[in-house]
Amino acid sequence: MTAQTLEAPATDRLAADYARDGVVHCTGLLDPALLAAVRPVIDADAEELGRRLPPLAQRGTYGKAFRQSMNLWRRLPEVHPLVLSPLLARTAARLMGCRAVRIYHDQALYKEPGGGITPWHVDQHYWPLATTRTITAWIPLLDVPAAMGPLEFALGSQRCGFGRELAISDESERQAAASLRDLPWRAQPYRLGDVSFHAGWTWHRSGANTSRAMRAVMTVIYYDADALVAEPANTDQRNDLAAWLPGCLPGQPAASVLNPVLE
Repeated sequence: MTAQTLEAPATDRLAADYARDGVVHCTGLLDPALLAAVRPVIDADAEELGRRLPPLAQRGTYGKAFRQSMNLWRRLPEVHPLVLSPLLARTAARLMGCRAVRIYHDQALYKEPGGGITPWHVDQHYWPLATTRTITAWIPLLDVPAAMGPLEFALGSQRCGFGRELAISDESERQAAASLRDLPWRAQPYRLGDVSFHAGWTWHRSGANTSRAMRAVMTVIYYDADALVAEPANTDQRNDLAAWLPGCLPGQPAASVLNPVLE
C-alpha cells in the first residue's frame, strides 16, 4: 500500500491483515526525502555510540545484533518530523482500532556489517502496559535486502501466548525456533519508504548482516492513548516503568511527559 491509498477501504484491509497476522508491511508509506533529511543526524548518533562500544567480536549475542539508542526525539529535534509523524501515528491507531496513540519511545537500531542475528523475541515482554494495543513501526533509512537482515515474523504468533516470559537471548532464539515452526514465517526485503508495523506480542527476529553496509533502521513504539499501566511482571518491565513512564503507577493512565498523544 502506498501513502496515497491509506484511507478506507484500503486501511480496513490493512487492519484486517494486521489482526490476522500481527504484522503488515506498507510499501512506499513514507517519502524518501523525509528519511534522507533525518538520516544524517541519526547516523551521527549511531557513530558516536559505536565509538563507545567494544569491538564487535568482543560482544555477546545482543551486542552483536545492533547498536541501540533510544528516545532520540527528546534530544535531537531534527528527528521530530519522523518520530512524531502524524501519518505514522494515524496508521498505527487505525491498525489497532484506537482513537489515538501515545509514543512509548523510539529506537535507532543499526546492525553493523558482520553483525549477528537478532534472536526471536516479543517486544511487549519489556512493556508494563495493560493493553494488547501496542505496536512497533520498523522504518529502514535505506533499502534493506535479505543480506542485511530484514525482520522475519511468525504470522499469527501474537495469539499463541508462547514464551512471553522470555527476554531476547540465545534461549529465546532456541525455544522460539522450535515452538513456532508450525506457524508460517515471513521475511521480505524493504525499500526506502517502506514501513512495517508489528504487534507487541508478535514473535520476530532478523538474520545477520552479511553485507558490507550498515543496516540503518529507526523504530517507533506506540500504544493505545487510553491504556493503563500494568503491574510489572518482571525486572525488565520494572526498569521500563521507571525509564519510559516516569511517575506513573500501576492502574493509572500510562501518560507521563515522555508519552505525548499523537493523532
